[in-house]
Amino acid sequence: MIRYDLECAQGHGFDGWFSDSASFDKQADAGIVECPVCGSSDVHKALMAPGIPAKSNKKSEAQPVMQNAAGTPAAELTQMIRKLRKHVEDNSEYVGPRFAEEARKIHYEESEARGIYGEASLEDARELNEEGIDVQPLPLLPEEHN
Repeated sequence: MIRYDLECAQGHGFDGWFSDSASFDKQADAGIVECPVCGSSDVHKALMAPGIPAKSNKKSEAQPVMQNAAGTPAAELTQMIRKLRKHVEDNSEYVGPRFAEEARKIHYEESEARGIYGEASLEDARELNEEGIDVQPLPLLPEEHN
């Protein structure tokens, strides 16, 4: 696995883990690497300092707690994401690949108003937003990146 410091066109910094350099390129070209702050898929690798291992005879110091761009510890952020996803799953109807179709039916009052979640392509999500239908991706959990 390789970790990259990433940045979106709006200047938001975040990190991403990929199996190799080609995986990042493929995912970025497909538009599926998105900024967790603004959702932009215009993402590029940011300048990174090289990882230089410490001398083996040097005393190890306490490891810093990994934090996101907002300064929240990564473990706390992961717990928040888990709670958000559980809330959505417990209080919404799973519609699977019919998400875009069901969202339109609800928006145009052809179906009962209710919370839904499911799968949609990036193109479908953009079209829904252009129609004034508010949709948001559920944030991914670390184990979903593997």
